Amino acid sequence: MTTPRRAATALTAVLLLILTVAAPAQAATPATTPPVSGSLGTYNISGVYVAGVSSGGYMATQLHVAYSSRIRGAAVFAAGPYYCSQNTVAQALYGCGDSIYPTNVSALEAYTRTWASYGWVDPVGNLSGDPVYVFHGNNDTAVERSVTDDLVRYYQRFGASVQYDSGSAAGHSWVTPYGTLGCTATASPYLNDCGTDPQNALLRKLLGGVNARNTGALGGTLVRFGQNTFAVNGWANGLSMDANGYAYVPSACAAGQSCRLLVALHGCVQGAGSVGTAFVDRANLNQYADTNNLVVLYPQAGTALSNPNGCWDWWGYLGATNFPIKGGAQLETIMNMVRRLDG
Repeated sequence: MTTPRRAATALTAVLLLILTVAAPAQAATPATTPPVSGSLGTYNISGVYVAGVSSGGYMATQLHVAYSSRIRGAAVFAAGPYYCSQNTVAQALYGCGDSIYPTNVSALEAYTRTWASYGWVDPVGNLSGDPVYVFHGNNDTAVERSVTDDLVRYYQRFGASVQYDSGSAAGHSWVTPYGTLGCTATASPYLNDCGTDPQNALLRKLLGGVNARNTGALGGTLVRFGQNTFAVNGWANGLSMDANGYAYVPSACAAGQSCRLLVALHGCVQGAGSVGTAFVDRANLNQYADTNNLVVLYPQAGTALSNPNGCWDWWGYLGATNFPIKGGAQLETIMNMVRRLDG
């Protein structure tokens, strides 16, 4: 009989199937700034958006749907629709990574509308017209194309404005000009270089326009802050979250100019405990933040017995059924960070 722990391990193994693909001969090296220990400040934030990859993509959609009155749009790489797992490991394995089980978008829509009527998530009317950017690579062996197709269909049922980038040869990864792996790879640190710049596309979609990224020295500050302060139980490790998170704050935002906030969520085996600041440094978001008055928040998941690969909780591994709605432990912890940043 499969135990919950074995099932969770099998799930993350499926979602992180490793292919042997060579890295580019010379990965582009971004300008970085070392993290400075500090605390999250409050800034003049005019709008909040969320982005994520793999388990971070699932968490991004959970945040967007639960708090659509506050979060104005989402960018999702390599993931499926909201509440895809339906709190069942088997469904997460065979319906949200593989397509052996159907995702059943109609049921997911019904759950969302019912929960909105209860106040468990914000009114679904908020999603109408919201910008959503979705990315799926044709060599993604962890999440099948049909699953991400259903994410697009899910958002469209609520009237969101969806841009779907499905023509890339990418593997299961966050695609970035600063990727350390070749385009088709599915391997740590899940940062692939496909010769494209999806961050320009996603920011144009979310923000309505974007200035060229800073290709020189970064002008902002990377703050390393304690996540215990924001954890709903006061102990981030107890929520399978790391003790520390990161936030990149451009100098203009620190000086009080109007800025927007992007919550950027790494995938499994991509948090600081596994790859250090690789995602924070190479996601190609800090470079755009500098030139677009954009604060970037990088919450960090951690490992636990029920979550050995440091994924975000999108299938209920913490043992609670409220993981995708208001009050969900990780979701609410991240929102506490958002509340601090935007006052």
